[in-house]
Amino acid sequence: MSVVAFAHPSLRAWLPAPRDALSLALWNAAEIAEATGGVASGEFQCAGVEMDSRDVRPGDLFIALKGEAMDGHRFIDKAFAAGAAAAIVDRPIDWPHVLVEDTTAALHALAAAARTRSPGKRIAVTGSVGKTGVKEAIFTALDRSSRGQAHRSVRSYNNHVGVPLSLARMGSRAKYGVFEMGMNHAGEIAPLVDHVRPDVAVITTIAPAHIENLGTIEAIADEKAQIFVGLEPGGAAVIPADIPQFEQLRAHAEAAGADVFSFGRGSHARVRLLDAIPAANGGASLVTAQIDDTRLCYSVAEPGEHWIDNSLAVMATVYAVGGDLGAAGIALGEMGGLKGRGARHTITAAGGRATLIDESYNANPASMRATLAQLGQTPASRRIVVLGAMGELGEFSARFHEQLAEPVEAAQVDFAVLVGEGMEPLVRKLGTAGINGLGNPVPFAHCADPAEAIAALEEFGLNAGDAILVKGSNFVGLGRLVDHFVSRG
Repeated sequence: MSVVAFAHPSLRAWLPAPRDALSLALWNAAEIAEATGGVASGEFQCAGVEMDSRDVRPGDLFIALKGEAMDGHRFIDKAFAAGAAAAIVDRPIDWPHVLVEDTTAALHALAAAARTRSPGKRIAVTGSVGKTGVKEAIFTALDRSSRGQAHRSVRSYNNHVGVPLSLARMGSRAKYGVFEMGMNHAGEIAPLVDHVRPDVAVITTIAPAHIENLGTIEAIADEKAQIFVGLEPGGAAVIPADIPQFEQLRAHAEAAGADVFSFGRGSHARVRLLDAIPAANGGASLVTAQIDDTRLCYSVAEPGEHWIDNSLAVMATVYAVGGDLGAAGIALGEMGGLKGRGARHTITAAGGRATLIDESYNANPASMRATLAQLGQTPASRRIVVLGAMGELGEFSARFHEQLAEPVEAAQVDFAVLVGEGMEPLVRKLGTAGINGLGNPVPFAHCADPAEAIAALEEFGLNAGDAILVKGSNFVGLGRLVDHFVSRG
């Protein structure tokens, strides 16, 4: 005997909402043509937007960008072979397309159309350290509370091409969009924030990254603060309360008419750390924070004091957009490390397994000190570091590299592999540590490139229980070393 249950029609009906009328497809031919002022060759729909034929997936819109040395039109056939649904081009082709006068201008126009059609809140993130990790954490927090309706820039798409591309990928149904913004020189932040026009602008911290081009920490802070200029009316500024440049950043934010959400450990912070209890094994921390008149308690899966501070920036942002703080706390407790930015791998070693910490994507003096401090708190039979040179430090390079001796020694490092010519000042410092009475000298090897570093690490030998930190600027290429040891299982 079968039983069939019938629900009242009012219970079966899904309440209508304005967003139900929005398209499920990312773009169709008519929308692209209207946004760019181009001419569509016919009807089509696209599920994504891509500018690199090697990354095209079925259903993508391929934009054939032209640069000084490269023309995307040369890769049209490869893009369609990979499954592209259509392309934006400046010349007729035999595939579905929208014909425009300038493909770069078309990308910018498509980004603007994505921004204006979506009712979602937009968040812009910059800073000298931690902007990619904080961007990912904000996205994860908002994606959880919105049940998958958050969008963010992938990888480190944070420049004059990556930001508009990331905007063009934002669907009309997105409730939140999180965008990373980077810079190397003065004048680069303002055009990026003009694309996004965020409701919330976040600065993670100010540190001597790119000081070669900017000259002073104060100049770096001034440039980063340009992110506030593009805020929507009534927007919010999330800024670190515990750095010397706090008042400088707050003045910029208030001049832009922003509601300031400061975060940190000081009593003046609006989002203030009350207590943090790190796990005994160097892992997750239990954090208690005060936000205006609300008290929160949550865990942070990412280890390290810097991630406690990062979590405050995330909570400040979620609070500023009216998001779900409870869902944000759960997301922070579940978030894992990013490739090249803290991902932890268990790798083969003599007698068992070792832990490799992948921080190979970027490095500057502040992030070097933070990750070395975390290594010092990580339980291990031996602590090993592979440190690559730091870039864009200019005349300050020798001093900042030499000053790494102190955090290396404080972390009780058993063996250091130093990679690149820029590490020479640290080599000299560590080489004279015993002579100058600076404590027990740290054994080290100085290598020219990742291949030599791999050989040095293999010659030293990895044992069960070792913790190996790999960190350096991306140009050093230490990701190859990470891949070598991780691929062994």
